[in-house]
Amino acid sequence: MYSQTGIEFHLTQVSLHPERLRQIRQLLADSGLGLDGDITLFVEAWSGSHLVGCAGLAANVIKCVAVDEALRGENLSARLLAEVENVALARGHFHLFLCTRPCNKERFARSGFWPVAQSGNNAVLMENTPQGISRYCRALQQQRKPGERIGAIVMNANPFTLGHRYLAEQAARRCDWLHLFVVKEDASFFPFADRLRMVRAGVAHLPNVTVHEGSQYIISRATFPTYFLKESGKVQQAWSEIDALIFRERIAPALGITHRFVGSEPFCDVTRQYNQTLHTLLRDSIEVVELTRIKSAGNPISASEVRRLLKTERFSRLREIVPESTFAHLEAHYRSAQAV
Repeated sequence: MYSQTGIEFHLTQVSLHPERLRQIRQLLADSGLGLDGDITLFVEAWSGSHLVGCAGLAANVIKCVAVDEALRGENLSARLLAEVENVALARGHFHLFLCTRPCNKERFARSGFWPVAQSGNNAVLMENTPQGISRYCRALQQQRKPGERIGAIVMNANPFTLGHRYLAEQAARRCDWLHLFVVKEDASFFPFADRLRMVRAGVAHLPNVTVHEGSQYIISRATFPTYFLKESGKVQQAWSEIDALIFRERIAPALGITHRFVGSEPFCDVTRQYNQTLHTLLRDSIEVVELTRIKSAGNPISASEVRRLLKTERFSRLREIVPESTFAHLEAHYRSAQAV
């Protein structure tokens, strides 16, 4: 049995001390948790020579909070949360998120976190303010447009292709106004600033489109916490349901959205399942319109194909599947001196 009296807290930068992950990984495993790979630092709680608690931080997302079984129920997790919050604040992260099992919701609520959305018994997304999502939606309301048919598209655009442009053009044609959200997390081949620039250039000819910078309420699958979910199917379900519920309950009402447009997905099972989740969870309030992808040379156009061609510098083929504005960006930033 350990005592809280002599608990000491230490900060570990993962990049500088990767050897410390062995003990952290073991403590997490004892709590039935995994280790998310994007964590940059840990607050560790030590009782003498024993690691008895940890809390990780990935930008402004708290992850991997675990306490040794012998000290559970003694408020150590609250102390860990306070310590990691202080570290985040010192680094300029004032708006914090965490995602955990729903059975832990009350414990984190006592430490000042409020639920945003919940996926059944799989996961609940929480934030350290009761006003975060409401504040974001009030800002969105300032960009609300009149009309009976208000559309929305959420895209990563990694990069923006002729397929993305077709989806935006079709949606804009069918709606009085279209709100186009660009996923914000920098977890893609192209940085967010570049993706946003390519999207804005690619839809500049459409007069009834607002391009929005994404937010952490439009959740990227690449950055969704997975450390407490062992099965990949549950990870996918939790991510897609939380994202869809936030869109249905908060984002769509703020902008008066009546239609959500998506492209069909012939390649990726995860995206195909996400589209199905949208059909299921939005159908009573928002019409989901799934458009068949356009093709080039007999194959559906995809951003992954653009990235593959870019790596081999096949610019003549790239020109056939991206708008001129995207091609100009790719040529300016990625064509080597040797490319023909």
